Amino acid sequence: MRPDAVRRALNAELAAVREHRPPRVLDVGGGSGVWAVPLAVAGCAVTVVDTSPNALATLHRRAQDAGVLEQITALQGDSDALAQVVPGGSFDLVLGHGVLEVVDDPKTTVSAMAEAAAPGGLVSVLVANRYAAVMYRAITGRLVDARRLLDDPAGQLPEESLSRRFDVPGLTRLLVDGGLTVELVQGHGVVTDLVPGAVLEGNPGAADALAQLELSAATTPPLRDIAARLHALGRR
Repeated sequence: MRPDAVRRALNAELAAVREHRPPRVLDVGGGSGVWAVPLAVAGCAVTVVDTSPNALATLHRRAQDAGVLEQITALQGDSDALAQVVPGGSFDLVLGHGVLEVVDDPKTTVSAMAEAAAPGGLVSVLVANRYAAVMYRAITGRLVDARRLLDDPAGQLPEESLSRRFDVPGLTRLLVDGGLTVELVQGHGVVTDLVPGAVLEGNPGAADALAQLELSAATTPPLRDIAARLHALGRR
């Protein structure tokens, strides 16, 4: 299967950096290494900042198994105080994937990520989409919860662990207010999450067709706007 829309966008940025030097990547809140380890395998120098010692321990094991321990620096710290643990203006790419939904103040976190990026560097954020959450609850019969999510300005239910969800205008405004120029907003998990596994079984070419459809839908409103997650890139 071809790379998804998020990885395709990141790979294009990293390829441009590699023309000059090995890319320097900061992964904020990525302690378990889901993004950090593959990036290190691809030749990036990756710094991971996470508040959880357990997550950083998982990162260490994954990096060791992949043979990239020397390419990853693990630091314990808060996302809204990056300047206390990493030098500002030092990274070609800063990741904040699955972070903005749970931090105390997303504006402070975005500003901190922007300050960590080098001039001309890129900040990548991946967040939960409020409208996808509404649709999911509606089609699974949780109609009251769907209406509550739709009516809540933050797209959040009090009993949930997430503090907020985002839509395209809100996410764009957040990055701009953080001092970034938004270059891309796309969906992640537009149609892939909706296709039953049975559709792909025993159907040669179906997986590739689905991947191509997902890549096209990722940047096509209104399909993009109801994706499970929203991905945005902002340039410092």
